[in-house]
Amino acid sequence: MRPCLIAIVGRPNVGKSTLFNRFAGRRRAIVDDQPGLTRDRIAEEVEVGGRRILLVDTAGLEPISTGDARGREEGKELQAAVQAQARAAVAEADAVLFVVDAQAGLLPEDAAIARELRRASRPLALAVNKVDSPKHEPRVAEFHRLGFERVHAISAEHGRGAWELLEELVAALPPERGEAPGAVHPDAIRVALVGRPNVGKSSLVNRLVGSERVVVSEQAGTTRDAVDVVLEREEATYVLVDTAGLRRRGRQDRVGERLSALMALRSIERAEVALLVSDASQGFTEQDVHLAGLVRERGCAAAVLANKWDLVVGADAARAREEIRERLHFAPDTPVLTVSARTGLRVERILPLVRRLARAARTRVPTAELNRWLQDAAGAHEPAMAQRGPRRRPLRFFYATQVAVRPPTFVLFCTDPSAVKDSYRRYLENRLRERFELEGTPVRLQLRARVRKGREH
Repeated sequence: MRPCLIAIVGRPNVGKSTLFNRFAGRRRAIVDDQPGLTRDRIAEEVEVGGRRILLVDTAGLEPISTGDARGREEGKELQAAVQAQARAAVAEADAVLFVVDAQAGLLPEDAAIARELRRASRPLALAVNKVDSPKHEPRVAEFHRLGFERVHAISAEHGRGAWELLEELVAALPPERGEAPGAVHPDAIRVALVGRPNVGKSSLVNRLVGSERVVVSEQAGTTRDAVDVVLEREEATYVLVDTAGLRRRGRQDRVGERLSALMALRSIERAEVALLVSDASQGFTEQDVHLAGLVRERGCAAAVLANKWDLVVGADAARAREEIRERLHFAPDTPVLTVSARTGLRVERILPLVRRLARAARTRVPTAELNRWLQDAAGAHEPAMAQRGPRRRPLRFFYATQVAVRPPTFVLFCTDPSAVKDSYRRYLENRLRERFELEGTPVRLQLRARVRKGREH
């Protein structure tokens, strides 16, 4: 069951990232007085009232530039991008938390954003931030003019009223249901095609299906809801989830990145395999890296499809492959397939790759076999000694068990989990991948101390 998604939206510098960090319980988003500092999509899963909630910290919605003629034209373009992001945030989220600044007062930009948000039938809440003491509470009154049912005075910096507002918003969500609707078969493989705008996601879907099922356009500044395409083959049934975002342009970069990430996030939540489509002719960009990290973080099996490979020739091909591998250093097991939606180059290899990734993500390892692996791995490369005060003692692993799939998650019991170095965790993860063919899927290792007769050993 996927978690409900709540998007935190508002103008720049109203305290969205500070509020997000408050809910997350740790400093995940960069916070600064400079407007527009949030550049990357940040998401955190929290539990509220017994429900799993995925909070998304979005970039600030920027007002139209009021500068010279050139600035006004650029402002119009940026405003179009901002409004598209606002609509996408509402459409993709199950609920929206709108943050305003009590110290700045009610601004026309807040009213414009509020109008956008009220057009969709999603639970909404208004967080009047920076009410740091009771003497600031009279400032809240003017924000009731925005017409929100849920209006709370909060202080993201000090935590005042923040959780109460979030709990009230979560309580307004529809009751939890099972898996997302639309599954055509219980064993269907849901595949999300994610990537920057205009890299060829829709063209690849059409090439796989064999018909023009998805509209393909180069028009700038357009958005589209996620499109599900059912593809039935003899060996498996697939549900291809295609999303599109904003074309990146000048100062729209921040808005475009956040919109693409938000739409990709929801697609990933609905899928078990993600295909990150990149434009090989443009190289593997920072935004591609960010999306790859997002896919990894959410535990989705993934591969990179370097599209438009027909435009890469000679020595550029070797450099392009090397660049992808260097930038995917945090996920070196991710398969990379060079394809061309235009010519059909290697497109026939995509679905077999998807089946392999889905099989890896669904892998269940028998306990006996898993413990034989643990004994072999620890015997071939013993962990470093554990330091306890002045004494050093051997670090021993006792047994292992698998507790989940998608992604495969394992619990390893040992004498001292805190003494296991990151390098040794990576060693164990790599050995797991090799033994049980877990290529392309994240692997979660949880280390626990063995408890016997009320004592840890």
